[in-house]
Amino acid sequence: MNKTELVDKIAEKAGLTKADSKKALDAALEAVKEALAANDKVSLVGFGTFAVNERPAREGINPATKQKITIEAKKVVKFKAGAELNAAL
Repeated sequence: MNKTELVDKIAEKAGLTKADSKKALDAALEAVKEALAANDKVSLVGFGTFAVNERPAREGINPATKQKITIEAKKVVKFKAGAELNAAL
């Protein structure tokens, strides 16, 4: 499912126009992005939790040249599915 299909599904289920559904989805995604950028957790009960995880710097190998390289530390988004989502699958 892509974003357009998700907007269509939201419009159908919530009884909104597609334009209003797109605005609502964009606002929700922006709110999640801002919270994660501020190192906050986003918990959606029954769906799951988004959190920021820090990956330390580490050594890797360039597969083309087989030389050792240093992979920089970075932050990544982690998602843990909730119990209701797991049960639905």
